[in-house]
Order: sequence, then structure tokens, then C-alpha cells
Amino acid sequence: MKSRLLRVLLASFLSGNCLAGATLTPDLAAKLPPPATHKVQFRTEIKPILEASCVKCHGRGKSKGGFQLDTRETFLKPADSGPAAVPGKSEESYLIHLVSALNPDEVMPQKGSKLTAVQVGLLRAWIDQGLSWDEGVTFSKPLPVNLNPRRPALPPAARGVTNPIDRFLGSYFASRNASASPIVEDRQFARRVYMDAIGLLPPAEELGRFRTDRRKDKRERLVRRLLSDNQRYAQHWLTFWNDALRNDYAGTGYIDGGRKQITGWLYSALATNLAYDEFVGQLINPTRESEGFTKGIVWRGAVNASQTPPLQAAQNISQVFMGVNLKCASCHDSFINDWSLADAYGLANIYADEPLEMFQCDTATGKKAPTRFIFSELGAIEAGMPKTNRLERLAEIICDKRDGRLSRTIVNRLWARFMGRGLVEPVDDMEQEAWHQDLLDWLAEDLVDHGYNLKRTMELILTSRAYQMPSVSLEEPKGGAFVFSGPAVRRLTSEQFRDALSVLTGLWHERPDGEFDFMAGTGRDRETMFARDLKPLWIWNNAAALDSAPTNQTVYFRRRILIPERATEASVVCAADNKFTLYVNGNKVGESNDYERPRLLDLKPYLLKGENVIAVEATNTGDKPSFAGLLFYARVRHVGKTGGRERIMDFASDQEWVWSTSKTEGWERPNHDEQSWASAYVLDVGKLGRADGHQYMAARFSRILSGPLQHGKARAALVRADPLALALGRPNREQVITTRASAATTLQALELTNGLTLDNFLKRGAERLAGEGPLSAAILIDRLYQRALSRPPTGEEIAAAREVIGDPIQKSGIEDLLWAVAMLPEFQLIQ
Repeated sequence: MKSRLLRVLLASFLSGNCLAGATLTPDLAAKLPPPATHKVQFRTEIKPILEASCVKCHGRGKSKGGFQLDTRETFLKPADSGPAAVPGKSEESYLIHLVSALNPDEVMPQKGSKLTAVQVGLLRAWIDQGLSWDEGVTFSKPLPVNLNPRRPALPPAARGVTNPIDRFLGSYFASRNASASPIVEDRQFARRVYMDAIGLLPPAEELGRFRTDRRKDKRERLVRRLLSDNQRYAQHWLTFWNDALRNDYAGTGYIDGGRKQITGWLYSALATNLAYDEFVGQLINPTRESEGFTKGIVWRGAVNASQTPPLQAAQNISQVFMGVNLKCASCHDSFINDWSLADAYGLANIYADEPLEMFQCDTATGKKAPTRFIFSELGAIEAGMPKTNRLERLAEIICDKRDGRLSRTIVNRLWARFMGRGLVEPVDDMEQEAWHQDLLDWLAEDLVDHGYNLKRTMELILTSRAYQMPSVSLEEPKGGAFVFSGPAVRRLTSEQFRDALSVLTGLWHERPDGEFDFMAGTGRDRETMFARDLKPLWIWNNAAALDSAPTNQTVYFRRRILIPERATEASVVCAADNKFTLYVNGNKVGESNDYERPRLLDLKPYLLKGENVIAVEATNTGDKPSFAGLLFYARVRHVGKTGGRERIMDFASDQEWVWSTSKTEGWERPNHDEQSWASAYVLDVGKLGRADGHQYMAARFSRILSGPLQHGKARAALVRADPLALALGRPNREQVITTRASAATTLQALELTNGLTLDNFLKRGAERLAGEGPLSAAILIDRLYQRALSRPPTGEEIAAAREVIGDPIQKSGIEDLLWAVAMLPEFQLIQ
């Protein structure tokens, strides 16, 4: 710092520049651009210069170098180097010296284009003429937009237009001498709304019934029916929220514990249509199952200070729920908006164990920001509160009805999802005005009035005439304001494309990769995943396991089970505090060393009709005596080939198991002698106040057991990304993603034409279609077109398809036809 100051002073001395307020030498004065000779207008001539070149560092509440130009008063207030300007004396004004570049080492602005001689001349004339400042002009930080609740009056219904959205847009179109376009026909509407509501192509049978329905409200009925399909709704919207909450099933941080899934919680929240304010509240002040969002990612190796977990929480909460970009402000005062480093750290402090030292561009400042929410006018958070109370208070502030930004941000995201462009753009910058502010405000207040029911808002949008207008090619306005003329043509997401191929071929993913509760939202009790009067119980070899089981103790468990019928379904969920290895009839089935993540394993390949032996090696690890236990539940069912009553053959961990601490030869095999083995001890976890933990684990067991319900029919949103999914735009979810790029890429073209993932899928799909029975070419072609495009093929398409599939039909021909149909824009676009 001292050396820099010495260089500046030396340069000033050598050049004759004595810094602020000094009289210039004749030589330097001669270098100044001459002042303009006309009467200068502040609003039209000076204000644009200050906005373009000075405000980023010295306006919007910022005062770099002690100089702030928010108002005339702050402009004239002496800065660190003295007054910036002397009214009536531009030649003596330090501002003019800096913008004229008299000293090459001290030039303003430091970044961007330098001022021209004409611009300097205007500033000189303005100062010489008294530095006039038009009333009402300020460069202060503007009041936040879309923050305070506002309820515009709903325009009256006219000419049968009843949907509130269309009532607002009526005057919008009229003011532009335009009118809403006629709505699309039934087939196009159904295809569009199926894709948007549940992410699937409409089945031909359902589409046929819809098209022949003569009721006037059939479109409203269809929308309500689709939104009430809780399982398919959740599986579709999981993609949107996984992107936004950066949740996935594999990737950075999951292996070493530096990241935690929220899959189970998220899926259940969607399937049960959890009220949005509660949804957000449980993410901000998290439960055990939802804490992964604010926990963030603990990156390995050297990490920029702006990527610590508390700052990740600040960035992600602000972006997802408030439409605020704090990423730049997490490193330095932002250059792209008005948020400061102190704003980011103030919010991060809520999630930190103690107030954080601020780092500017990864350099310690020695300063700490006060703990606060970015919109402090919504409520204060006391720095001395315990962390749990701070999180609770933050959730209260953000989810309070007085926070209009929460409701407006999600309404805008839903509009953008369905229409291709938000009411506010970009959707992550809610400091911008909406192109129809009354519509945004009304929808947001309606969401609040109806208990933050997102499906209510979705239904309003999906049943509006605006949504049913013909799709348009979306081009960003050039020079003019955006004008809404209909929903944009949109490409299928990666998940929608893969699911559409599955509808076409009948081939789905084998099993989900995450932990999902497929009972949620079905109206069925989750307990039905267990057999009646059978629950998993914690077992070990003695009562000491409640709190003082020896460290690194291994206990071997066995259980003989009689299976009277060959199982048609057999899955097990197992957990051990701390690790286990499972064997069935001497065969190793699987293992786990993570007590927090029970394993779901497939027993069907290992179980035999008759007697079976289940064996588990369980170990209590750690550096001191602690709780130890084994928890196990096997769901085993048999249903005859012709259907009929389900036969239940479940079994679980209980006192019927036997144990030993000796690992003898063949202990896991069926013929091992159990005479010296003792009965397992059932642990009463309630005595330790661990009942909540026990119930929590039992609930997880029942949820995990619902996974096999989706075996052989898992959708793309439920599994890890493969090369095709990544090429088609599925992100790695290490960062918050609220919108995916819609433009086609070279990588996508290569993957769709030469990628092994799609090629292998189409081969298997062709085999499956060929195996559906003896089909005529006409039936096969019609079936594919009805499934893929929701319409029959044209005569020209039939002729081309016959040539492709061959006569007789060839599997390779079916594969080629599948590929050709999947490449059609009609298949890949939502129109």
C-alpha cells in the first residue's frame, strides 16, 4: 500500500500534478480538453456519462475511495483524496484531472472505455456552470423490485373470457392493436399439456377419448386430471427441482460424504404437493432429510473462499427462491448488480457456526459483515442467536406473506417453464420489471391466497387461452420491448426425450437410482409396504449395545426362512450401525458401511423354494463404545402367473435370529451347525430417547421398499445420467440450474447420430417391438406414429416406412424407423 502511494506521489511530483484541488501547471492545464461552450443539460448530457463510467464503483450506495455520487451532496463531499469537484472551477477539479488522464497511473474510469475529449469537455462545462443537478435525479441504490406484495384489480370478464390470465392479457393485446390468436386443436393441446404437466406423451387411447369428448370444459378436466396424477407429476417435476436444488444420485461429494441427497424428501414433497412456503421453509431450516441443499458441496483440495458451504447456501437460497444473483458479490462487490460482499457474507453468517471473516477476491480483509438477510427490511436476525434459531428466523422471514419476492419468483419460473420465456427475464434477476407487472403480481398474490398451492397456479396457466395459442418461434427483442404473442416452441428436455422413446418402445430403465417413496401421494398407507404385524427391530447380541457396545466388535447373525413358493418379488432393506455384509444361502448379496444410507438389495436371484439361510456380518466401528445394531426387512411376495391373491412371505430382524461372535468356517452357508449360537437381543431404543431415530429409520425402510414398485419401468428423472442424457443437456448439478439451454449443439447431433447409448437402446427397442407378436407392417407403422406423434401416418409416410422396415419386417428396419421418427422435429419439440 505504501509503495503504491509513493509511486503515485512521485508520478504526481514529476508531472506537476498535486492531486485533488490543486492548481495545474500551465503545461498540464494546456493538456485538458476545452470545456463545451453551450449551456449543458444535466439530464441528457451529464447523467449518461456518470451512469456509463462512474456509477458501478461510486453509485448505488458504493463509495470506492470515499467518493460517492448518489446525490449532488455526496458528489461534493470530500473523498479520501479531497473534493472531487470545485463548482465553477473545472480546471482545479480532481475529477477532471482523473478523467483527462493527466497522470497515466491515475486514470478514471479504471476499467472500460476512457472518456472522450468531448465528454470531458461536457463535464468541465457542467462544473464551470455551477454543477447543476436536476431535481429527482439520483444514482442511489433503487428500491427493490417485486419485493413488496401488490394486488392489482382483476379486470372484468368479457365475451366469455373468464380465466384471470386472459382477462389481464385482453387489455395488453388491445393496447397493441392485436388480439389473442385462436386456440390450437385438441390433439396439439393434449400433447402439449401432457408433456408440460407430467412429462409424457399422451397414450393413444386417452387421446382418442379426449378428442371425442363433447363437454365444453374437457380441457380444464384434462389439466386437473393430469395434475392430480401425483406419481407421474412428481417424477416429471423432479427434473426441474433436481436442477434448481442441485440434487442428483451420483457425482462430486456423494462418495466421501461431502454432499447429501435430498431425493427422498423432495420426491415426497412433490408427490404430496407440499405447500410452497412449507417446501421452502423445510429447505432453509432443514429437516434431517432436506439438509443436503443448504449443506452444499464440501469441495476437495484448495477452494476459493466464495465456495465455502455457508456462502454456497447464501448464493443458492438467494438465486432459487429470491431471484437474486449473489455469486459475484460472494467474491467482491458485484459489477453486474448492486449487491455487495457484505450482503453475501451477512446471509452466509446465518449458516456459519460463527461470523465469517470476509475475503475479497480470495484475500482476507480482516472485517466481518453483520448477520442479516439480503432484504433486511423484511426482518432482522440477531447475530447472537444460536444457529438453529437463526435458521428458523430466516425461514420465517422468507416464507412470510410480506415477502412478495418468494411468490413472484416461483410464479415467474412456472410461467417460463410453460411459455418458454418468463414474465421477468432473466428468471434469476427478479430486480427487473415484468413485461406485464399486473399479471405477475396478481398470480403471485393468488398463489399466497390459496395456501401456496403450486398446482393451482399451474392449472391457471395451463387452462388459459394464452397457453392454448399456437406456439411461436421465440426471438429476443432487438432494440424493442418483448411482446407476448403465444407460448414458445420448446425442445423436449433430456428426460422427456428419453421417456418419449420409452413410450414408443415400451423399454424403461430397470430400476431407480435414488431413494423414492412411491407410496407418497397415492392415498395408500406407507405401512402397507410391511406385512401386517411385522416390523423391523434393532437387534444385537446383548443389552449393552444400546450405548456401550465394544468398538470394532463384529457379530454374525443367521436366520432360517421357509419360502413355500418361488418368489415373484423379493427385495431387502438392511442397515447396520456401522457396517454389514449380507449373504443368502452362502452367496454374497451386498454390503454397506454407511449407517445413514440403508441398502436396497435384490433377493430374488438368491432365494429358493423351501428353506433358505440369511446370514449377516455386522460390525460396530468407532474409537469408543457406542450404540450398535442391525435392522433388516425382506419383502417377499408370490403372485401366480394368472394373477390372483398375493402371497406374503416377508421376514424381518427380530428375536428369531441367532448370533455368534466367532467367525467359523462356512458360518454363512445353509448347512452350518447353529447349536452354539444364541438368540438375538431386541434393543429397546426408546430407553435411550432414540425412538425418533428408530421411527425415522423404519420410515426410510418402508420408503426404500417401495422402490421395486418401479422396477422395469423407471423414468429418466429417477436414474443417473448416461452419455445421451448429458449430451441432451442434463447438467451435472454441481451448480444451481434454473433454465437449460434450448439451442441444439454439435455434441447433441453427434450423440443422436452416432452415439452408442441411443444405438443400443433402439436395438433393444426394435427387438421388443418385434416380439409383441406377429404384426403387419401397416399395424406396426400406425402404432409407432400414434405413440410418437399422437396421429396416424400420412400416405407418404406409410410408403417411406414400409421401405425402411422391409418386407418381411426386419429388426434392423424397425430400428431404422424408430431412429427416423425420433429425429423428427415433430417428435422432439413441444409445439
